[in-house]
Amino acid sequence: MTVLDLTTVVMGPFATSMLGDLGAEVIKIETLDGDISRRMGPQRNPGMTALTLGLQRNKRSIAVDLKTPEGKQILVRLVRGADVVVSNLRPQSREELGLTYPDLRAIRPDVILCTAQAYAEASPQRNEPAYDDMVQAASGLTGLVEAVDGAPRYAPYVIADKVSGLYIVIAVLGALVHRFATGSGQHVEIPMVDAMIHFNLVEHLSGQTFAPPVGDFGWKRVLVPERAPYRTSDGFVCILPYTDANWRSFFTLTGLTDLLTDHRFTDIDKRHQNMGYLHSVISRITPQRSTQEWLDLCRDNNIPAARPLDLAHVTEDPYVMDHGVLRRHSHPTEGDYFSALTPLRMSGSPVSLRRHAPMLGADTAEVLTELGYTTEEITGLADNAVVVMK
Repeated sequence: MTVLDLTTVVMGPFATSMLGDLGAEVIKIETLDGDISRRMGPQRNPGMTALTLGLQRNKRSIAVDLKTPEGKQILVRLVRGADVVVSNLRPQSREELGLTYPDLRAIRPDVILCTAQAYAEASPQRNEPAYDDMVQAASGLTGLVEAVDGAPRYAPYVIADKVSGLYIVIAVLGALVHRFATGSGQHVEIPMVDAMIHFNLVEHLSGQTFAPPVGDFGWKRVLVPERAPYRTSDGFVCILPYTDANWRSFFTLTGLTDLLTDHRFTDIDKRHQNMGYLHSVISRITPQRSTQEWLDLCRDNNIPAARPLDLAHVTEDPYVMDHGVLRRHSHPTEGDYFSALTPLRMSGSPVSLRRHAPMLGADTAEVLTELGYTTEEITGLADNAVVVMK
């Protein structure tokens, strides 16, 4: 499958990098200045940031000014050979560039166009700009944090970008299956706010699922301020007894036998309703043992527990490195670096790193040659600032 990647920053590149990991031929179409993420964050050489190394792997880069007539013609030739086009431009910008579904279908009838922007294309907000923070707010995520902490806050990562990126991958794969079955392409749209509302409501719609409601909004187990790793004598530990058997074992092993018959904790729904109190009780006893002692006790008794991972030292974690969650590679221009490929362990078609992230325009000449342009024509396009080559 050939995928044209007309996306920027995190959401779209995250999605197309996963498609590349899964085996797609991804051609990233960049502006002459390159994806803005090429200028964000740590880098050894200009345009090759940490984000670039991670999000532009398994892609070829072609830098084209799509606003020029010559650039539009290059796009036409690219679309003729493309199975999928992915864009996170707003509808108005796509219309100006000839990137609507009718435009692309006229070039290749079975093409799949996947678009992702803040709001639904049919809505009045269709052309409103939005980044991750806005989407977190507009989808209710900041309100969920407020319900716990008393003040709205953003998640400490670009969760809306990454969740929407996952929806893009799902949508593209679904559209490809549909095309294999019917021969027809389609326009797939991923409004980020819609995606995050769907994501947030999986557990939190709760009693509001029913009409009329039969209970409150929100999953009580997670909407309590006490929900946090427990302090131990030498650090922290996550302990989460879950089943009835887990809790009976935990209460017995820790001397909390009076809770075995407490009506507030006799079944899973009651425990979830009173989870704040349970957390406070557990937090008073965990400092009595070390983190490792708690892990040993829980594992010996089949009680779920984990040591919190310090992501600042993730490259030193035995599980992460021994099992290839993060791998060390050698880039031809950027030297050694770490990369996390899509974490799908597939026996028949394993994900792989076939191409390191390219410099801006590194593949322009190669791709244009494949499209039928002569060396003289390619040189002319570069001289006239239609394309950038490396």
